[in-house]
Amino acid sequence: MSTPTPKPVPRPSSLPRPQAAQTVTGTTVDHDAEVRRATEHGRADQEGNVFVVTADGERAVGQYPDASPDEALEYFAKKYVELVENAALLRNRLSAGAPGREVVSAAKTLQQTLPEANVVGDLKGLSATLDTLISDAQATESKQAARAEAAKLEAAEEREEIVAEAESLAKRDPAKIQWKQSGARLRELFGQWKDMQRSGPRLPRAVDQELWGRFSQARNTFEHKRKEFFAELDKQNSEGKRIKEKIVAEAESLSDSTDFRTVSQKYKDLMSQWKKAPRASRKDDDALWARFRAAQDVFFSARDAENAAVDEEYKGNLEVKEAILARAQGLLPIGDVGVAKKELRVIQDEWEAAGKVPRADVSRMENGLREVERALSDAEDAEWKRSNPETKARTSGALSQLDDSIAELEQKFEKAKSSGDEKAVAEAQSALDARRAWRDQLAQTAAELS
Repeated sequence: MSTPTPKPVPRPSSLPRPQAAQTVTGTTVDHDAEVRRATEHGRADQEGNVFVVTADGERAVGQYPDASPDEALEYFAKKYVELVENAALLRNRLSAGAPGREVVSAAKTLQQTLPEANVVGDLKGLSATLDTLISDAQATESKQAARAEAAKLEAAEEREEIVAEAESLAKRDPAKIQWKQSGARLRELFGQWKDMQRSGPRLPRAVDQELWGRFSQARNTFEHKRKEFFAELDKQNSEGKRIKEKIVAEAESLSDSTDFRTVSQKYKDLMSQWKKAPRASRKDDDALWARFRAAQDVFFSARDAENAAVDEEYKGNLEVKEAILARAQGLLPIGDVGVAKKELRVIQDEWEAAGKVPRADVSRMENGLREVERALSDAEDAEWKRSNPETKARTSGALSQLDDSIAELEQKFEKAKSSGDEKAVAEAQSALDARRAWRDQLAQTAAELS
């Protein structure tokens, strides 16, 4: 087998000085110690030929001319230590969370170079170290795959929640949707979706497309409903504006009227029409309402001024009627119905002649006189009941019947006593007492009627 000839190398005097232990994150490699141990697995002859000793025998790895055997052996041992350091670096990457699949690939590639590597060192031990590393990396790869799958499932569930909420927003009755808040929430959901796509795990293409299709459809449905709702709202606002402009125009045309009674009712009717009319846009509605109220204010201010002037004119009438009402109330309680009736008739004539009173006092004054009139009417009814001939006749007839009934009961009572039947005596006495009590009460009523 031909001996590979290495490229020219520095003279031993210019080789790097021995270094302290090199540390790679997580795993420490003592460079100088590794070099010394590596030299134990090789030899060099006086011509600078270097061999590595393996279980299958020696294998030439190169030549280091113009150097001592130790220097030549150390050169190839250092190249072996570089492989050890590469393996340590892979171990540290695995510990740091690197993808196990990448570490497996790199470790296998490194392991495949060992049989032909032009180095001096424990190639069998390094291969075993790489076997362990590959096994650990494969186990890590399985765990990472499981975690990645779990992360995908979780991400799919999170996106499903986003889609479900978006679909819920899109399904709502447009008349009940709070468009500003719901629109803002839908934008928030879209932002969350983009963040998940940017930084979250990638979902299977079919799952991602299905969820995105539903989410996109929900957003489109919501936007379609929003446009339709506001188009219809604009239509209603236009109709509301037209109707209310007509109401306002009529209100303004009535504002200077002095037909206060008739026009006051017309303003009430216009107010009812306003309440039933559709809303205009907020700006138009506010402006039209301001005009409507201004027209009302003009009219009702004039009416109030007119009423105030009339009330001032009627103050004298109020004083007269106050005195008349006091005289009427002096008839209470009603004694002699005939006298009271005659006096009240005079008072009523004076009352009508006194004229109107201020509006604020009308109810009080009228109710005061009505109370006296009702008291007189009640007294007349009571007197009629007492003097009614029919009532007197019925009372007299009842008395006559009771007298006959009492006479019969007295005879029964005497017979019962003669027979000695105590039970019959008791029953006759009870019936006789009841009839006599009834007659006494009716006799008192007859006396009152007389």
